[in-house]
Amino acid sequence: MTRRYFGTDGIRGTVGQAPITADFMLKLGWAAGQVLRREKGRTRVLIGKDTRISGYMFESALEAGLSAAGVDVSLLGPMPTPGIAYLTRTFRADAGIVISASHNPFDDNGIKFFSAEGKKLPDDVEGRIEAMLEAPLTTADAAQLGKAARIDDAAGRYIEFCKSTLPDRLSLHGLKVVLDCAHGATYHIAPSVFRELGAEVSVIGAAPDGLNINHHVGSTHPAALRAAVIQQGADLGIAFDGDGDRVLLVDADGREVDGDDILYLIARDRFERGLLEGGVVGTLMSNFGLGMALDRLGIPFQRAKVGDRFVMEMMAANGWELGGEASGHIVCGHVQTTGDGIVSALQVLGLMVREQKPLPSLLKGLEKVPQSLVNVRLPAGSNAKEVMAAQPLLDAVAALEAELGDQGRVLLRPSGTEPLIRVMVEGRAHLDVDRLANKLAGQVQALLG
Repeated sequence: MTRRYFGTDGIRGTVGQAPITADFMLKLGWAAGQVLRREKGRTRVLIGKDTRISGYMFESALEAGLSAAGVDVSLLGPMPTPGIAYLTRTFRADAGIVISASHNPFDDNGIKFFSAEGKKLPDDVEGRIEAMLEAPLTTADAAQLGKAARIDDAAGRYIEFCKSTLPDRLSLHGLKVVLDCAHGATYHIAPSVFRELGAEVSVIGAAPDGLNINHHVGSTHPAALRAAVIQQGADLGIAFDGDGDRVLLVDADGREVDGDDILYLIARDRFERGLLEGGVVGTLMSNFGLGMALDRLGIPFQRAKVGDRFVMEMMAANGWELGGEASGHIVCGHVQTTGDGIVSALQVLGLMVREQKPLPSLLKGLEKVPQSLVNVRLPAGSNAKEVMAAQPLLDAVAALEAELGDQGRVLLRPSGTEPLIRVMVEGRAHLDVDRLANKLAGQVQALLG
């Protein structure tokens, strides 16, 4: 079904531009409330948010719309997206709502929903909410209006959950860690988790002011973390994004450890301890070397389309428990229902403690191949799929694939968030992937005139 508002990760855009406006959020809350009440009768929904200044406005608008539909609301305040998923389950709520634009700058915002099970809302439910948005807004009788209350101990509950994902007797004592909270939703959560587990912790990016989320900090801007780790002589650095569902690591020498590395570490550890259920799901952007490393271990590996929704759908279809993206969105299905930056980092730290080895030693079995990504901006009115289906471009891709053989691969895909075609070429070290990617990008540009 063609969607007008919902994308692969909820509804997202620039604040003040439709649909990211206060009046739309009021109507969205009401529409979601109507759909949920028809399914479940009396209903309760949790609302959490990251640290963007616009979160206050949208929280109030959603609360008003849900109340008008007769739905009770529990407010969590600033809370990582995976924390909202967890609390939706444990409070036995009927749904959870996240107000966040993840790793985007402060002037973007968005909405995504979790089901009662703490998973992405099914497509058919999102479809019914979209359909209800076309109906006129009505208000329940005064006696049937929804009530609102704030959950004061939400942060503490999620902190205890994160700690529980490590075995009781495992301590992080002796590890010196720098955390980068991206001035986002983990700022008051992550430091407590790692300190209470015994690590020596210093923190950057933990002073949100509503405007600085993801600004030159966090998993999309790791330079500040690299500098802090080296300056402080830390064992590693941990960078979250604005809503805490992604994580990247930095080793003691300042080298970046991305989502592919983290997937490998967790998969190998669980496989060698006889705990891994099935294989691993990556994406079309996962490094060629990850698949080869897992294959050497005898761990099945499959690629989903880019986007955590598609990763989780393939995990569910296969009955597998582990999947993720190079961006650092890792789903550890044995302990969490969605991507969780804190939990994923703890899985790696637990491995470091058990084996008493630094990150570079643990990553020796993974040899990633060079990867080059070039973005080609589309002119207004251009259709990415039509460009990508042009025969000259198909011929160019086929010729490049033949040149690479089994030593690399080519990927063209439209961006899901920007007017771009992403051109990616990766291959073994002797191949000049930068030259090949730029050549192919030039052919795309030529088609665009």
